[in-house]
Amino acid sequence: MADAPTSAPGRFAWLALVAGEASGDLLAAQLLHGLRQRWAGLRAAGIGGPALVAQGLEAWWPSDKLAVRGYVEVLRHYREIVGIRRRLRARLLAQRPALFLGVDAPDFNLALEADLRAAGIPTAHFVAPAIWAWRPERVELIRRACDHVLCLFPFEPALLAEHGVPATYVGHPLAAVIPEQPDQAGARQQWGLPADARVVALLPGSRRAEIDHLLPRFLAAADRMRREQPSLHFVLPAVPALQALIRAQVAASPVAACVRVLPGASHAALAACDVALVASGTATLEAALFKRPMVIAYHMHRLSWLITRRKMRQPWVGLPNILCGEWVVPELLQDDATPAALAQATLAWLDEGPGAQARRVALQQRFARLHAELKRDTVALAAQALQPLWQRGGGA
Repeated sequence: MADAPTSAPGRFAWLALVAGEASGDLLAAQLLHGLRQRWAGLRAAGIGGPALVAQGLEAWWPSDKLAVRGYVEVLRHYREIVGIRRRLRARLLAQRPALFLGVDAPDFNLALEADLRAAGIPTAHFVAPAIWAWRPERVELIRRACDHVLCLFPFEPALLAEHGVPATYVGHPLAAVIPEQPDQAGARQQWGLPADARVVALLPGSRRAEIDHLLPRFLAAADRMRREQPSLHFVLPAVPALQALIRAQVAASPVAACVRVLPGASHAALAACDVALVASGTATLEAALFKRPMVIAYHMHRLSWLITRRKMRQPWVGLPNILCGEWVVPELLQDDATPAALAQATLAWLDEGPGAQARRVALQQRFARLHAELKRDTVALAAQALQPLWQRGGGA
């Protein structure tokens, strides 16, 4: 484990940052890149993945140590995660960054932020916890933990303001990164896919538990789809840490010959595909920004599911449905996420009948409007909101 930065702008001021999984790593890397362009000589250290490291983060622990979802799954890793947080807290209190920025991972970050803020270290949180969807009681911890919250969605600042939490809508960085008109032909050429093929993207998630629960179901669904439509092609992006596991499962499946594993290339997969079968999470928003029809799926340990379902406040779990406020794409969760049901719902998007074609066009138009709503100069807005905290903590 490396030492904290020893030199940085503003009298050795430096930024502490924690991103807890692949999606948070990507969001944080985009923000850190922009902040370094605005805050000359910015040094950053903490917890992150490959994208953050590529932007200069000094990673004391890798982000995949925190990439755990589900109550039972968290319990299995509880001692390790709590140990990391305890050691990180002690290090940050001793070496005092000018600003702590927690990126998503609220179960890990909020308690840490509360302790740091109580000790006088300015704190901000990027990606507002979804109190509008579930666990509304968490707003009390947010109020204690955060000097400021950077929100991805336009309705969130007003909701947080009702509870006395300062917040700024900064848009979603992915809306600026993902082109409004994706280059499907270019993506297919890049990966050697036929230009006129029917392509299904399989996105079972970026956590080990998601791969364990969802990938076998997705591959079984792909086998069913292939038997109905033998010309189908499948693309499956794999995060580096899980690539060997994913390749082994694909190689052992009946559809090994027609599934192309793309190393870490979720955007290439979504650009290339006609429809996506995708795990609930940030990838569903990515699929929406690529204007792709999708089927959202999730499966977890039964006890985790029972607890999660009781805490849900909305009828949807997928971000496209939540943000559109209606059922725009199907969701198949837990016992409903059978290979047969997943295959049927995915193939329905490929139907050539006039009703299905009209449904696809309407969905693409709705996703185009969503893209416009979420596209903002995220880095500039975030930097403006964070600047007073950075200066208060001793940053230049």
